[in-house]
Amino acid sequence: MPQDVKAQPPTNPSDKPSLQGLIATREHEAALIDALEKAFDYRGDVTLTLTTGRCVSGYIFDRKRAATLGESVVRLLPENAAEKVAVRFSEIERVEFTGRDMAHGKTFENWIKRFTEKRLKGESAGIDSEGLD
Repeated sequence: MPQDVKAQPPTNPSDKPSLQGLIATREHEAALIDALEKAFDYRGDVTLTLTTGRCVSGYIFDRKRAATLGESVVRLLPENAAEKVAVRFSEIERVEFTGRDMAHGKTFENWIKRFTEKRLKGESAGIDSEGLD
């Protein structure tokens, strides 16, 4: 017998608050791991404070989850360096979302809405990307 399935309204990513300013520490290991997962999808810079006290700021572009924190790694492009940096989860004391998320609130639906509004006003509207502010 088929089961009734109610469709859930789609969530609008622009309704979610930005992660900018979020901080997670080693005191709550699960929260720290969750923050590192979110940092991978974040389109801004994060600052990692290491157990040595050193801070590394940059854009996280890759991560590898493994069985242990010592084997799990994030890779980032530092703000002021050309070389990529790899940091083991076990070396991270604190994660802070310090940079502005360049993709926050910029959904395809919002772009279509702005495009349509411009066209209806008779303004020029194209498929060119927006400026980064």
